[in-house]
Amino acid sequence: MDREEICLIDKNCLHQDYLIDNNSTIIFIGLANEIFDEVMVGKIEEESILHFLRMALLKQKDVQQFLHFKPKNTEDHQLEDLLLSLLLELEQQDEASKYICKGLLMRILHYISSKYDFSLSNEQRKKMNWIAFMEITNYIQEHYADITIKELVQKFHFNEDYYNRLLKEKAGMTYSEYVQNIRLTQADKLLRTSKLTVDEIANQVGYNNKGYFYKIFTERFGVTPSKFRKQIL
Repeated sequence: MDREEICLIDKNCLHQDYLIDNNSTIIFIGLANEIFDEVMVGKIEEESILHFLRMALLKQKDVQQFLHFKPKNTEDHQLEDLLLSLLLELEQQDEASKYICKGLLMRILHYISSKYDFSLSNEQRKKMNWIAFMEITNYIQEHYADITIKELVQKFHFNEDYYNRLLKEKAGMTYSEYVQNIRLTQADKLLRTSKLTVDEIANQVGYNNKGYFYKIFTERFGVTPSKFRKQIL
């Protein structure tokens, strides 16, 4: 690596420091998971970098990956100054250090996301997209009755459009279509196996509006929920 180059390494990726000459200096900065929400979200301009970080934080043991950053302008040494300030502040360790270090990390992460070039292989992108899809859909299936897309944003930190794109690519449905499919499938199951009333089932699968539930159920199955139940009994 040349001067001011950076590697962002997944916690599951084995690596080793190796100095090629005595004039080289390697700075290793370990970031705890809780730093992510406090420092990273909204401070990194390049979505692919955020994608990488989010997947690493999901603790996927089979994903071993890293990003190699190179400065766009080799004459700009602002990052070197920021890193030096961070190291000096870490040595200071007074009551203000915690907040100053977080502020410096924000600046560093924003700087590398906007002033550095990096590459991510197509294979890495595909693997990370699949992991994200599995994590997100598992969460939706566990919370389908009251899930909202804003809740997904708070949980996984992707923007709202990302969920539609990901679900459309992997499942052939938008976010709303995917949630509706789960709810109606569960309503089908409850009508077949439970003694709950239609209103109770509608509420249990996430629909407070009985009229809307009847409408989308009829569009899906060709009959109303009451007639559906009579046909299968």
